[in-house]
Amino acid sequence: MPIEVRKPGLSTTVQDTGRNGYYDLGIPPSGALDLYSLAAANRLVGNSPGDAALECVYLGPELVFTEDAVVAVTGASLPPKVNGEERPLWESFAVAAGDVLDFGFVKGGARAYIAVAGGIDVPVVLGSRSTYALGALGGVEGRSLVAGDVLPVGAGSGPSTPGRAVPEELWPVLSKDVEVRVVMGLYDHVLAPAGRETFLSTTWTLTPVADRVGFRYDGPGLETVERTPPFGAGQDPSNIVDAPYPIGSIQVPGSVEPIILHRDAVSGGGYMMIATVISCDLDVVAQSAPNTRTRFVEVTLDEALTARRDHRRRAERLAAALG
Repeated sequence: MPIEVRKPGLSTTVQDTGRNGYYDLGIPPSGALDLYSLAAANRLVGNSPGDAALECVYLGPELVFTEDAVVAVTGASLPPKVNGEERPLWESFAVAAGDVLDFGFVKGGARAYIAVAGGIDVPVVLGSRSTYALGALGGVEGRSLVAGDVLPVGAGSGPSTPGRAVPEELWPVLSKDVEVRVVMGLYDHVLAPAGRETFLSTTWTLTPVADRVGFRYDGPGLETVERTPPFGAGQDPSNIVDAPYPIGSIQVPGSVEPIILHRDAVSGGGYMMIATVISCDLDVVAQSAPNTRTRFVEVTLDEALTARRDHRRRAERLAAALG
């Protein structure tokens, strides 16, 4: 049951939960930036939570279905329409052969997830169907969709009943004012006390430079300690000798404009990493649109682990709600 791409949207890619185990070779995990919304969309149509779906940014695609299907759209508030008639978000709905699925204007958030019963059945590359565009891996020829692409759909194994809905209390909150929890380090010692205070007390503004590689924020410069960079680290006092970059780490090149590295980020470099976003708040970052006002909130490792447990319980409630 192929799906024909009539219009690709701004940037639409095939994503699942990613390809883990290759970051040490310079290949990032990729996968959906908002993993919770991906899992919800898949569960709504009877797929496994990690099956491949479409991730679209700000502007949805226009898709033509060649056979009957069951579809769900989650994540950003991007209203789906079938033949011009609006369909609900966070609820599965039927499309018939010949129907056209397109989208209205985004009303909140940044990334929507389109799941189809059976999953998007592109080839598996290094254990994942996810698109890593910088490396031309996975998805459809390792790139964003273009008009004329044809997406194969798998047979599916679970129930694909229209009208299944995620309870509204399990929807994420999409806001232009967010708090993102961070664990400080590994190189926060390069910050002067005033620089650390500035980082945690500033309301940062997300710039338009926000994609699958990284999210750049505008605000004041961060004062660093007086130091001579170590040999091989370059001239800027904020530089470090090249080190691995964890997904979610916040680097600050030249002590200005923090950048949160997301799931397509490079694996290492010489910019100081002053903090790391806790894993469950990467979904919050994913749904941040340009000009989102962001506060970074320091938490301990124990608090980060508690937040991760709470996030897992929420995912379990989602699974239970959808049977």
